[in-house]
Amino acid sequence: MAAKTKRKAAELKPVVVVDDAHITYKVFSSGRRATRAAAGGGLFSRKMGLREVHAIKGLSFTIYEGESVGIIGSNGSGKSSLMRAIAGLTPLSKGAIYSSARPTLLGVGAVMLPNLSGEKNIILGGLALGFSKKQIEADVEKITDFAGLQEFIDLPMRTYSSGMSARLRFSIAASRDHEILIVDEALAVGDMEFRKRSEARMREMRDNAGNLFLVSHSMQSILDTCNRVIWIEKGELMMDGDPQTVVDAYNKHTGATTND
Repeated sequence: MAAKTKRKAAELKPVVVVDDAHITYKVFSSGRRATRAAAGGGLFSRKMGLREVHAIKGLSFTIYEGESVGIIGSNGSGKSSLMRAIAGLTPLSKGAIYSSARPTLLGVGAVMLPNLSGEKNIILGGLALGFSKKQIEADVEKITDFAGLQEFIDLPMRTYSSGMSARLRFSIAASRDHEILIVDEALAVGDMEFRKRSEARMREMRDNAGNLFLVSHSMQSILDTCNRVIWIEKGELMMDGDPQTVVDAYNKHTGATTND
């Protein structure tokens, strides 16, 4: 296994290098403790203070050209913090992240303007992702068809369901190849038919020498799309390797099954 890894490192181009990455947040916390009325007139008083959250704890790994990497872990394990750091949106407290190109992050929080039509949001979304106006205008019909929103594209986004919005966000980002695309739970509210189209498109981007990070709680989507899986828990690297092996270990740890 070690010899195989060395050959891989020698033959393939590193695309993302995460080197001893730490992310620490300071957040306000509050706690309640039981007191008597004499302390403040009620059963509880509130104690405020700063709390330090160590979201990522010394992660190190290298992603190579053409890899499609699934990122799995429990809620609050640090997956999204790591993806935002790779995308350059969250600063590291310690360590470094190097990438050969600017990563594109597609997440559930991608902004769509509710009072504008789907078509106008396609234009704005494409510009925000770095496409030229000419490029994105040429792709409007293709994006609309991929999202399956032909009958709704002229309606304002506020009339869209969460699933329709998710389909449009992904379709905009996937309309062109990316050197590094990060998909963070963006397909969680899409229907099954659209998920299959999306997974096929992600594999196509990977095969075109692009790189994909897929954050998902759907182990089946991870297995169908990725050729490598990284499992993190409480900010620490638990396992990194073959998708089926890592997913099986994660399911055993959580008591879940692939189809859950």
